[in-house]
Amino acid sequence: MKSKRKFIIKCNSLLIKHFGIPPRNKKLPNPLDMLIATILSQNTNDNNSYKAYQNLKSHYKSWNELANEKRVTIEKVIRVAGLAKQKSAAIKNLIDSLNRSGNISIDFVKQLDDHSAIEQLTSYKGIGVKTASCVLLFSLDRNICPVDTHVHRTTNRIGIVSEKTPDKTFFVLNHNFPDKIAHSFHTNLIRLGREICTPTKPRCGICPLLKICNYPDKNFDHKKAGSKRDFMLLDNVSK
Repeated sequence: MKSKRKFIIKCNSLLIKHFGIPPRNKKLPNPLDMLIATILSQNTNDNNSYKAYQNLKSHYKSWNELANEKRVTIEKVIRVAGLAKQKSAAIKNLIDSLNRSGNISIDFVKQLDDHSAIEQLTSYKGIGVKTASCVLLFSLDRNICPVDTHVHRTTNRIGIVSEKTPDKTFFVLNHNFPDKIAHSFHTNLIRLGREICTPTKPRCGICPLLKICNYPDKNFDHKKAGSKRDFMLLDNVSK
């Protein structure tokens, strides 16, 4: 376990040397804002999900207004994010569930430990482990590393974990995770996955982790990184 921690710390150091320390919100966003933004971010790029989030914020003065809104109307507002029917259903179900409990807020997660918070948030239909863990990292500043497709792919290729699914990668990766590096590690791994360690034909020759990466099928055909893609929706969520 100590060797895995040291390996993660080394990877984090090399990623920061290459990409820098990722900027983040100076003020932590409201947990419900973050949860809704993360739902919108599923299976789309950050620019489109950001537009969808801004559309919601401009259409409604507060999330309370969604309690009396039709799902199909929400779907139209967030269409730019893609999978609008699925995402509007998740948002509407969340708001309705909170409304039935008497308070359209998830501030209660602030009082819960990490495991209990994830367990509670994933009890809402349409909210998975990745979405819940993003609330913990980006809104509550917990030292939790969410696992999306990029983080799943890169951590398995590098050799930090060896798991078949993002959820399994999440629980193994976050067991005894090194202190105070979750945000930088998570964010820079996403950039690594977007720009260098791509799903096909990764640009291994320019990877900052080349010398310590255990990926057996390295590709040295590409000499340049892909387009810079450093905009991160969840570091730009505000009230």
